[in-house]
Amino acid sequence: MASLAQQLGGALQCPPFSTTRLSKHCNHLSNSKQTQKPNFVVRAVASPASVGVSNAETRERQRLKQLFQDAYERCRKSPLQGVSFTLDDFVSKIENFDVFPETGGKVKGKVINVDSHGAVVDLASKSTAYLPVREACIHNVRNVEQAGIVRGMVEEFEIIEEDNDGDNFIISLRKVQYDLAWERCRQLQTEDVIVKGKVVGANKGGVVAMVEGLRGFVPFSQILTMADAEVLFGKEIPLKFMEVDEEESTLVLSNRKAMADSQAQLGIGSVVVGTVQSLKPYGAFIDIGGMNGLLHVSQISHDRVADIATVLQPGDTLKVMILSHDRERGRVSLSTKKLEPTPGDMVRNPELVFEKAEEMAQTFRQRIAQAEAMARADMLRFQPESGLNLSVEGILGTLAEDLPVDGLDLTDIPPAEDL
Repeated sequence: MASLAQQLGGALQCPPFSTTRLSKHCNHLSNSKQTQKPNFVVRAVASPASVGVSNAETRERQRLKQLFQDAYERCRKSPLQGVSFTLDDFVSKIENFDVFPETGGKVKGKVINVDSHGAVVDLASKSTAYLPVREACIHNVRNVEQAGIVRGMVEEFEIIEEDNDGDNFIISLRKVQYDLAWERCRQLQTEDVIVKGKVVGANKGGVVAMVEGLRGFVPFSQILTMADAEVLFGKEIPLKFMEVDEEESTLVLSNRKAMADSQAQLGIGSVVVGTVQSLKPYGAFIDIGGMNGLLHVSQISHDRVADIATVLQPGDTLKVMILSHDRERGRVSLSTKKLEPTPGDMVRNPELVFEKAEEMAQTFRQRIAQAEAMARADMLRFQPESGLNLSVEGILGTLAEDLPVDGLDLTDIPPAEDL
């Protein structure tokens, strides 16, 4: 065996191993790695397992979406399907449910007792509450009876206080009415209607008037009459809303706008009812719907009136006729003289004057209309080309063929509304 190995070793001899050549080759590989960058891209490839999870999530979402759609359709088409009780049963349960109201909330209650200081109210939440007099009404009242609160009355209240245990409450009806008053004022402003307001105070800029239980401000620039605030105190004047702002507690009113609308309805010859406000040597001031008119002493009667106090007194109610109306200055001239059936009736029998007032005013308006027609006819006399003439009876006739031969009768003329 040894000789065989020696023979093979001699025949299969390799060249000697050179360390120098090996080091040079290693250095060459090292330099090439440093100078050359790898030229390949790493790409992520989804595995079959991740694709299966994604498909499962999509199917689950579609299934949930379908469930919600089915539930929505059932609620829309058959909301009571599968419900074991009726709607009446549900309402009955709600009414008997013990609700725990909170401060600032509204709750219905029934008045079970009334005393001099307020009222005891049984709330729907099976709790008791007390309504003080100061919270019983938006207006100032001495007791709850003046506010219309009696035993057995059911009303909605607002809770303003509660004790620590939450069993007893202090409630208010005034706050509920306060909210309703603001809502009412906004509605009246939208409708642009005229309201009455009682003057209850004044300051440097104007007067304070009560409207719908709220205190409103009327600037002096928005008051038509030149009367002082002291004269207006306690009186009701016509008003219109200029600004209604509940959040800012601002309520601004105008007497001038209200009077402008009222005066627009007054025409010469109209009969109105007024109240004597004051007497002066030259006449009487009459309040006609919040506007002052002057009944001059010469327009009281055909008979001479030496002392106005013998005919009129402050506070008297009478009928007067509008003689003239200056809208810019807010001045109205009045007359009872034109309403007398017989001269002197205002002094001797004023009741007859008031009874025949509308009839006499109608006659007055017809006379004015006829006088105007006569004046126009006089102008036509100087215009022959018009083809019209006036007869001695006051009939406006025609010379043209397309008008009646008898002419136009001016004795039956409709009342003049405004001249």
